[in-house]
Amino acid sequence: MRTTLKNAVPKEQVTADLAAVRETVSGVIADIRERGDVAVREYSEKFDKWSPESFRLSADRIEEIIASLPQQVIDDIHAVQRNVRTFAEAQLASMGEFEIETLPGVRLGQKHVPVQAAGAYIPGGRYPLTASAHMTIITAKVAGVPHVVACTPPIRGEIPAATVAAAHFAGADEIWLLGGVQAVAAMAVGTETMTAVNLIAGPGNAYVAEAKRQLFGQIGIDLFAGPTEILVLADDQADPFTCAVDLLSQAEHGPDSPAVLITTSEEVGRRTIEHIEAILPDMPTNDFAGPSWRDHGQVIVVDTMDELWSLADECASEHVQVLTAEPREALERMTQYGALFLGEGTCVSYGDKVIGTNHVLPTRGAARYTGGLWVGKYLKTVTYQEVTNPDSSAELGRLCGRAARVELFEGHARSGDLRAAKYGGDALPWATEGSGYEGTSA
Repeated sequence: MRTTLKNAVPKEQVTADLAAVRETVSGVIADIRERGDVAVREYSEKFDKWSPESFRLSADRIEEIIASLPQQVIDDIHAVQRNVRTFAEAQLASMGEFEIETLPGVRLGQKHVPVQAAGAYIPGGRYPLTASAHMTIITAKVAGVPHVVACTPPIRGEIPAATVAAAHFAGADEIWLLGGVQAVAAMAVGTETMTAVNLIAGPGNAYVAEAKRQLFGQIGIDLFAGPTEILVLADDQADPFTCAVDLLSQAEHGPDSPAVLITTSEEVGRRTIEHIEAILPDMPTNDFAGPSWRDHGQVIVVDTMDELWSLADECASEHVQVLTAEPREALERMTQYGALFLGEGTCVSYGDKVIGTNHVLPTRGAARYTGGLWVGKYLKTVTYQEVTNPDSSAELGRLCGRAARVELFEGHARSGDLRAAKYGGDALPWATEGSGYEGTSA
């Protein structure tokens, strides 16, 4: 049985809000397709009040910006990027290329080929999300992407120096101070000054997410993303204060970020709510975290751990913080999540900022069918085939002829027949005089 101690706003309200976003984004993309750089500049002026002589930073300007940072900030960026790179390299090492021989002289193979140009969207706005530079650019570079374009918006008219440094150290080939739909559209469709990329990755607000959704197909994207989500799972041994702090750590991402607690203890649930209400008034990011908790926060009490795991899987949440006596049980009991954070010593903020796993993760239930951004997203797994044994080609040709005719694909069948004739001496009755066929080469 489930008891809801706190509920969220109806889903219908969220759906209505998204409809307005779709209409706005569609208009911006169409305008940039038609007017290119002129439209990009107009939208940057309109949305970010930003219209520099050039949106792309020169190498000298990048060095100047990096020089303005304290050494500790630079050292920390390098430390975090080592963690991200180490994990990405381990992912790449897990992906095997191979070639097998299925019949004599029949070789089938698999290769991983990186996309040739990727766009990294690094959110700005209120927060300079430096970590998104690590996640999108390093992962692409470890995959072998030769050209990465990074876009990040100014913050209240100022250059986000730490983000620029992170993008540069991560290996970005171009860094543009450009944000929002105009940045995503410019990377996707190309303009007079920006060459179109093949894939765009990175989180963003509802408008950025919708732009990626509408452009998917023309370019690849990492995943369909919405507001940041956190699901905390707690038993009766969990610390309610820790539950409250971890929920609010993600609620501050934006006023529409769901923060949900599922617990087997009504006391833990009620005390968590009390702690949140006590913490929020003095929280510096209360203007985001407050509405997020008010409108999208939930606390649900279940009777058993079986119900807890089942409901957690139904949620298919982006981040799942497991504060139970046996947190690793989640690895066996759950299948639908973006990332698990196991035990009180681990928090979602580690994944967001420093630990090394990728923080670009599925939201809005997308964890039912995809994981988060990883090295493999930047790689195209392609196959190749080679037949060098005449007898094998002839046998495959006969098989192809029969299989294709079952499907009424006569052209396919004849392609197989030809190999059976060339390499196996089979008759070719459909190759009448004048067709150009000159006999077998067996």
